[in-house]
Amino acid sequence: MANREELGIIRGARAGDADCQLALGKLYLFGGASLPLNVPTALHWLARAARQERDDAWRLIGNHIPFEIARNALPEVLCWYQRASDAGSAAAALVLAQFQQQTAPPASAPLRHKPLPERGVRPAVLRPAALPKASGDLALTAEQAAQLDQLWRHHHAAFLQQARPLLGPLLARAPADAEAARMAEWQAGPQMLGLLARCAELLPPDGVDAELQHCRELAAYGGERNAQLALGLWFARMDSDGRRQSQGIAAVNFKRAIRWLTLAGEQGLAEAWFALSRIYLKPEFSQRCVAEAQGYLERAADMGHCAAQMECGMYAWRNRRTDAHSDVRAAYWLQKAAAQGCAGAEAALQRVAAAPREADWMSSVITCLTRELSESQPLLAARLELAALFGLSRAEALLLDVKAADHGHCLVVDIRASYGRSKRRLVLLRTARERQALDRIVRLFESIDSGPDGLEGNYRQRLYRLKTWLPDDLMAA
Repeated sequence: MANREELGIIRGARAGDADCQLALGKLYLFGGASLPLNVPTALHWLARAARQERDDAWRLIGNHIPFEIARNALPEVLCWYQRASDAGSAAAALVLAQFQQQTAPPASAPLRHKPLPERGVRPAVLRPAALPKASGDLALTAEQAAQLDQLWRHHHAAFLQQARPLLGPLLARAPADAEAARMAEWQAGPQMLGLLARCAELLPPDGVDAELQHCRELAAYGGERNAQLALGLWFARMDSDGRRQSQGIAAVNFKRAIRWLTLAGEQGLAEAWFALSRIYLKPEFSQRCVAEAQGYLERAADMGHCAAQMECGMYAWRNRRTDAHSDVRAAYWLQKAAAQGCAGAEAALQRVAAAPREADWMSSVITCLTRELSESQPLLAARLELAALFGLSRAEALLLDVKAADHGHCLVVDIRASYGRSKRRLVLLRTARERQALDRIVRLFESIDSGPDGLEGNYRQRLYRLKTWLPDDLMAA
């Protein structure tokens, strides 16, 4: 689970802040305090920062992202490697050389891709170009590639009609399946890999098109992550939500499904980790393991998979009696899922952290937050501000250990050790204003001993201090 500082960076990156995107890319590239090292995810955020003209972003891409990861993000990454190479990066120049060796572009064609033709232009019929003998890659001209891109965006049937003549000689020379490709050390260049992957996406659900199924297998072996995910689900005969499919391989092969789903997950597909968690829960799987399934489920949730976040939240909530902080984790995951529009997660949050009933004294407590009080009694003023923000009772406001209560996404209100009639509860942080106010108040208490023998004194002393500032009618409420 990300700490408070990393959560702030994640929120800023998702909001489009270039500095946060750069910082998040570094965390995933080198590993953070609580974020896992994930190079494909690092490339995603560094590329977004590079688009906003952050020079450090494309330098990190050129120096640290290997060819095996970069080829799955073509063609956008080429310009970042070009910039890094021009700036003197030997690693970026090496990756560019690998791209050029596999794509073999014409001498006159620039490295950066050309813009696509305008919508509505009818493309000419494509003829298969010469196939290099060494790599087996397609040698498409820039115009052919642009026409295929245009068709892919607007007319899949026409794309497939134009792509099949190119696939014929290619598939005739390729190994019979992915396993044969592995034995023959067959390699795919970026152009061929992209064409195979796009054709594989058009495979009908029943998988009756043998040619397109062959494309999927070859694209998966070539490293295309979406093809690996689709092939893994096909071997497991299930969809991305874990439901059993009537179409697919004749006999379920979980071993091969796990292999392809693991490869897709390592390239940053949360859906692959979620599918693996479903496989390890299946009673017909000989290696069924609930702990293994939970580990994969948390990986998917960490990468933003909504259903995984919802399930992680409900799993933590069900185990709240065996783990004191399980409700905190439940609130964390359910908030993540609710932020993606999951109605079930929002409903579950109402049980995990029910909104407190507003006490009479809270309606007027804000009027007591005067400048005079803030200057003479800053700690008391901070506690009253907490009460107004999060609906605390008078005892909770005076006795809450502010530093221990802050868990980043929620406030744990627990004063049972000092006030036996109280109950432990959670208060969710919903807005940036609440988060900023709590950060400011926590910094105020960081150097203060809030215990009964500390600067603030015990409960009776704090209550007396409060009575000197609050009106009598408010104290009686």
